[in-house]
Amino acid sequence: MILRQLSWKNTVAALLLALALRLLFIFHFPFYAGDTKFYEELARNWLYHGVYGLFIQGRLVPVDQRMPGYPAFLAAIYAVWGRSRTVVRLVQAAIDIGTCLLVAKIAATLAPPAQRKRIATAALWLAALCPFTSNYTAAILTETLATFITAAAMLVLVRALANISAEPPSNSSIDAANTASSRQALLPRTRQWLLCGFLAGLGTLVRPETPLLLAAAGLVLAVRWWRPSNWSKLLLAGSWMLVGLLIPLTPWAARNARTLGRIEFLSPVHAESRGDFIPRGFFAWTRTWSIHFHDAYEINWKFGKQPIPMQSFPPSAFDSAAERAQVADLLARYYADVNARPLLDHDFAVLARFRAARHPLRVFIYIPLARAWNIWFTPRLELMPYSGSLWPPPERWRANPWDFAVTLGFGILNFLYAGLALAGIFRFRQGLRQNPHHNLGSTLAMAFLVVFLVIRTALLTQLPTVEPRYVLPCFPALLAIGAQAWAVRDRRSA
Repeated sequence: MILRQLSWKNTVAALLLALALRLLFIFHFPFYAGDTKFYEELARNWLYHGVYGLFIQGRLVPVDQRMPGYPAFLAAIYAVWGRSRTVVRLVQAAIDIGTCLLVAKIAATLAPPAQRKRIATAALWLAALCPFTSNYTAAILTETLATFITAAAMLVLVRALANISAEPPSNSSIDAANTASSRQALLPRTRQWLLCGFLAGLGTLVRPETPLLLAAAGLVLAVRWWRPSNWSKLLLAGSWMLVGLLIPLTPWAARNARTLGRIEFLSPVHAESRGDFIPRGFFAWTRTWSIHFHDAYEINWKFGKQPIPMQSFPPSAFDSAAERAQVADLLARYYADVNARPLLDHDFAVLARFRAARHPLRVFIYIPLARAWNIWFTPRLELMPYSGSLWPPPERWRANPWDFAVTLGFGILNFLYAGLALAGIFRFRQGLRQNPHHNLGSTLAMAFLVVFLVIRTALLTQLPTVEPRYVLPCFPALLAIGAQAWAVRDRRSA
């Protein structure tokens, strides 16, 4: 059980404070996002009309623009408690408190047996008091539910990896004799691999990038089981995870095949309807310079809907005055002639290729690193009535001291969490040297969490816009790793 490594006093106190923090955000900072209306309409139409779709020109049309998990979650709440956003937020608060318990269990699984109570308690408090995940319980968005399911799948994967113990070298003389027995010993774990895949599939119905969890686990297992004698184990684990992943996704794909005439397991990358024009060339061009979240509001989300003033673009968008003039001409022609948009979008794609060829290090290294930095170290105040801006500090302080203080405090929190994670990895490595019982399985579990953080961050740097909220499902891993910093050094083995 999750609570086994926790004292009741600590658990009750942490969960009460967790509830208080989430209620603070819910009742003082409720948030209505642009995507909220889509999720709510999909839920209403599904519940009341039996159609997963949107009203387009007065007609209810089946769509696949969004994965169905979150609308199903809203529809279930509407069916029981009615259409109340407050109830949705309160249910999300309860779910997020459940995520806190999952984080505690993940952290305890990584820790040596003698340290589990201390580390689980630290992880519980870190998760309970995390304002970044708490904040999103006040928004009708996928993040809270996606983070919970990600944490559940992460826990099962961590436990499955932690159960993998050291094995004899592949050139051992007893390898052939042990093959059958090791395969049979692995069979009871097939349920774990199946459950891992199934939970990842449920998460995919909420956020389509959730299978990255399985990709991270697959990489770790491939490194561990790289010898031919272990390929049967790798195939078994991978096959059952894939089967589990497909179980919840197959009904969605079947619905798309029957209703829309195409088999799709995931929603479209740009959330478009069939036949919509997507300016991929323009997005490719913005990825050669865009590193800030506000570019989404000022540029990407306006494109194709309303004119974009040239002063909205940062200086980094142009390498010369001639390039700036070229972009201005393309935008003017784009909005003047709707029929010419595909051709002009091609021109933006050509411009993106020229910029990449001219400065490959900037486009393929600096821009992704800058995006990763901004994804992880933004103050995350996009749901709250604060600017989130610190520059220039003297002017910001004079204009609004409270706004500046809150922004600075939330910004510092990101560095504290990252610092704790680094300290947790360092203390975990110390534990490997000091505790022989801290075995290979724990190392694989820790490697899985780190690889997941790296893979998901890398994916987020390639999206058309820089949106820090997409990193929230990483926080269970980040906090569980950070909790390892509370491990006490065993001086007897030093």
